[in-house]
Amino acid sequence: MIDIKDLRKSFGDNHVLRGFNMTLFKGENLVIMGKSGSGKSVMIKCLIGLMAPDSGSINVMGKDVTRLDQDSLDELRTDVGFLFQGSALYDSMTVRENLEFPLRRHKKRFEGNLNAEKRVMEALGNVGLAHAVDLMPSELSGGMKRRVALARTLIMQPKIILYDEPTSGLDPITSKEIIELMRNIQRKYETSSLIITHDVDCARVISERMILLVDGINYAEGTFNELAKAKDQQIQAFFK
Repeated sequence: MIDIKDLRKSFGDNHVLRGFNMTLFKGENLVIMGKSGSGKSVMIKCLIGLMAPDSGSINVMGKDVTRLDQDSLDELRTDVGFLFQGSALYDSMTVRENLEFPLRRHKKRFEGNLNAEKRVMEALGNVGLAHAVDLMPSELSGGMKRRVALARTLIMQPKIILYDEPTSGLDPITSKEIIELMRNIQRKYETSSLIITHDVDCARVISERMILLVDGINYAEGTFNELAKAKDQQIQAFFK
């Protein structure tokens, strides 16, 4: 679904990505862990075309992101859902209006079969928040906001979902609920998921494979158990 090869990005003398490689397979939950400033956010921005890499290739569902024009890039993005770390809901819109927003922007995708009300309620039902459809974001807890943001991602029926710190700022119980929700969505829709997280417990439960991003490269890859048992000190630093 995603294939990144020898990705490099620098900002002056700050070499953030130094030849990063990554493959995301269909239906897989792949976790990427890295310290703050390791290049995770830069990699994601390059992946969805918000930032141009210095060199390297980024192939998403058979298309080279670095060579797409703006229209083609916008079309590709409708197949790639993004769950922002801060949920990024529009404060002035109700939950319903937040979910309707991407539908209005991408009407062509549904070829006249939009039925916005049905899609909104189905998406909210998937995250257990159908009752919150007319609430404002200010009336939602942190966990509820994360669920609404996930519903807004699901409403476009993406093939790939990018999760940016999905459990950040949530209490342990709510974090477990969000993780279980992510697993249910993967099973129901067979999505391919790329999960950026610092949360070791999240990585342990959700990952089928992990990549540790160190010094701008994919320093280590494997299952959670394989990496947790590694003797390398840089790898062990993630699990202590």
